[in-house]
Amino acid sequence: MVLKVRKSKVSPAVPDCPMAACMAILGGVWTPEVVWHLSEGPRRFSELRRDLPMISAKVLSTRLRELEGRGVIIRTVMATTPPSVEYDLTDLGMELIPAIRALVEVGHKLKQRAQERAS
Repeated sequence: MVLKVRKSKVSPAVPDCPMAACMAILGGVWTPEVVWHLSEGPRRFSELRRDLPMISAKVLSTRLRELEGRGVIIRTVMATTPPSVEYDLTDLGMELIPAIRALVEVGHKLKQRAQERAS
């Protein structure tokens, strides 16, 4: 028996696809978590390290630089001794929060289903 190949109704992803652009930002390891923790307001590097204890300082530093380069966060050097740095979301970064919140909600549902199946 030969199965008929169905034509996709979804337009193919193209290099300039808006979803691909968003996922290029959120697809990095720890990136959604960093953005999520900045959603409540500015945080210093050490505060983010406390919020995300499993991330190494090197990876956190790399993610913060990447997000700053993409215009998602802003880095502000405070005039203190010793100098400290705060990170905050830009308007573009704040626009990512509803997408992350939706992922969190689906994640809760998936965990609940897994628990129901295990019991």
